[in-house]
Amino acid sequence: QVQLVESGGGLVQAGGSLRLSCAASGRIASINDMGWYRQPPGKQRELVAAITSGGSTNYADSVKGRFTISRDNAKNTVYLQMESLKPEDTAVYYCNAEMTVWASQPVRLMPRRGYWGQGTQVTVSS
Repeated sequence: QVQLVESGGGLVQAGGSLRLSCAASGRIASINDMGWYRQPPGKQRELVAAITSGGSTNYADSVKGRFTISRDNAKNTVYLQMESLKPEDTAVYYCNAEMTVWASQPVRLMPRRGYWGQGTQVTVSS
């Protein structure tokens, strides 16, 4: 029942912009760190940007100055604003959230762990 849903991916020309969103829903007790990862074709998944519950951010060197991660805690949503996109940014982008969620029968808190969205494709043409 707990899930993360990404949106905002698509096809864009080099130099263009996209804004990705990822909303968490379900029986969530708390959300700690949230982040964006990407996986280019044939490559391993890598961290793009992360943001703590307090708003501290961290970026991969390849996206510094071009991407901005933010979050809206009231909406349980994390965003990735991508500017000056390059063909090498082409990848499936996944959001991740470290969450503590409720389980039932019996009602209890599950240990904090990371949850993944299904991913959204970003394609940057040259």
